[in-house]
Amino acid sequence: MDKIRKIIHIDMDAFYASIEQLDNPELKGEPVIVGGRPDSRGVVAACSYEARAFGIHSAMPSSKAYQLCPHAFFIRPRMERYREMSQIIMTIFKSYTDVIEPLSLDEAFLDITDTKKKYNSATLLAQEICSSIYEKTGLTASAGVSSNKFVAKIASDLNKPNGISVIPPSEIPLFLEQLPIGKFFGVGKVTEKKMHRYGIYTGADLKKRSSEDLTRLFGKNGRFYFEIVRGIDSRPVRTHRTRKSIGTEKTLGSDTAKIDELESLLSNAAARVAASLMKKDVRCKTVTLKLRYNDFTTITRSKSLPQPIYEVDDLFQISSKLLATTQAGKRKVRLIGLSVSNLLSNDSKGPIQLSLPFPDQPLSSYLNDR
Repeated sequence: MDKIRKIIHIDMDAFYASIEQLDNPELKGEPVIVGGRPDSRGVVAACSYEARAFGIHSAMPSSKAYQLCPHAFFIRPRMERYREMSQIIMTIFKSYTDVIEPLSLDEAFLDITDTKKKYNSATLLAQEICSSIYEKTGLTASAGVSSNKFVAKIASDLNKPNGISVIPPSEIPLFLEQLPIGKFFGVGKVTEKKMHRYGIYTGADLKKRSSEDLTRLFGKNGRFYFEIVRGIDSRPVRTHRTRKSIGTEKTLGSDTAKIDELESLLSNAAARVAASLMKKDVRCKTVTLKLRYNDFTTITRSKSLPQPIYEVDDLFQISSKLLATTQAGKRKVRLIGLSVSNLLSNDSKGPIQLSLPFPDQPLSSYLNDR
């Protein structure tokens, strides 16, 4: 009989902003925004829970964040400091297991099925790990515990901040059935709205659909939805997994040939990609624009750079120049996307591993990892 896996997903609470509050006690209890300045095309990389109360979130333009909370403290990222704290946290993980899959500086999957500790209670181990992180860094973390990665990832977000959620195997079916569809990891706002149009509001609604039906409605992601709502996720925790690109795309509510509208969408896309690059602590050397015209013809335009970039201004400028090489403005566009590849970590020359794509980006890369 196969051993039941024990997976913990650890996610630091407002990692960058919490470090800033830790290093500067005057910022305790204040809305803190880490990212670009509000008078630039900068983007929010992270923000404190006090800032989130104003509706601020990562990937939001800093100018909009300023409008929502003018008295917030805007701080430029200190990546060296964040890496330093991340290394302490990863060292703590290694004292429990060697099977660790970092997703970014502030989160990781741990397979503690065969732990280095004398006892193997997943719940107690998660509590001990979070306590150890706080003792050695002064920062809080949240944890999700279950028998697979998908459920553990969802669980870690249930009791944030500084909370632990445990979903044992016997409770997974009911847990997923009762979960609002928007809480499913990988189902973003666009996909959520599409599911709502088909009467899918909860996991129970999703579970009523056949694999063929979901594939017809959502393409190759349909099989993924069919399996995860049934708690089927056999992906191992991978200590080495190289991802080649990240990005985002959006299907327009109505087709448009207006360049200013397309550039506005590109600006938002650049903000999201820049926020992800900063969170992953990576840069890119290739930028790719994707357009789908209203006759469903799809084209891409790419630009490779001599030096890696990650700033939103650079991403926007390059993608805007790529847009100018297309027939946008003359032909109506129904989908626009922006992705980056040839990724390099900021503290090395080598390739890096990344987490799953943004919600609403096609999940093909996620499915290929299974």
